[in-house]
Amino acid sequence: MAQDQTADEIAQHYTAMGHSVDLINAGQPAEMDNDEWTDCKARNIEHLELQKTKTHEDGTSWWTSESFTAIDAAIAS
Repeated sequence: MAQDQTADEIAQHYTAMGHSVDLINAGQPAEMDNDEWTDCKARNIEHLELQKTKTHEDGTSWWTSESFTAIDAAIAS
């Protein structure tokens, strides 16, 4: 569902996406078993994929000049 967001709200979403990228790039934590890591990584990739598709009610993307290079790399990892 499309949802209008303010610039501040969009910035918060982008920051959260960065947290997911950081988590994925850090790799599997020592205290997490393989199954837990697989689930955690999949949830974060799904979050990134969903956020990239967000649009305002008029169909325009939330995103303007944000870089998705690190996000796309994390999704592909």
